[in-house]
Amino acid sequence: MTAALAGANMIYGLGMVELGMTMDLGLLVADNEFARMIRRMLDGVLVNDETLAVDLIREVGIGGEFVTHQHTFDHFKKNQVQSQLIDRNTRSAWLELGGKDMHTRCNEYAREILATHRPEPLPEGIAQTLREIVTEAEKEFA
Repeated sequence: MTAALAGANMIYGLGMVELGMTMDLGLLVADNEFARMIRRMLDGVLVNDETLAVDLIREVGIGGEFVTHQHTFDHFKKNQVQSQLIDRNTRSAWLELGGKDMHTRCNEYAREILATHRPEPLPEGIAQTLREIVTEAEKEFA
C-alpha cells in the first residue's frame, strides 16, 4: 500500500516465493486479492452531499438510525472491498465451515480458475501481428 500511495504503478513478485525461484498459485491468488484491495483504496472515496447522506442526516436527526434506509443500501458496498477469500467469520463459524485457512482457500480457487477459465480469443489478425513482432525481435537480437 505504501508503494502504491507513493505512485508506484507496477507490483512485482505476485505469487513468488524463494526469491522468485518458485511460483505459488495460491499465493498468486491471495496477492491478486490484496492488489485489488489496494487498487480500490487508491480510487479514493467520493465525498459530496449525496455520499455523505446530508439530506438523510437532516431527516433522521440526532439519535436516529441509518441502517434500514434505502440510501445506506444503495451506498454501503461502493466503499468496501468484498473479499471472497478472506474469511471474516468468528472462529467457531470458521471451524463449522471446515476451518480452511486462507492458503487452502486460495489454492482451491486457483485450481478452479485453471479448470474453468476460458479466455476470450484474440481479435482476428492480432496473433499474426504478435508473431511478426516476435520474429523481428528474434532477428534483431539473435
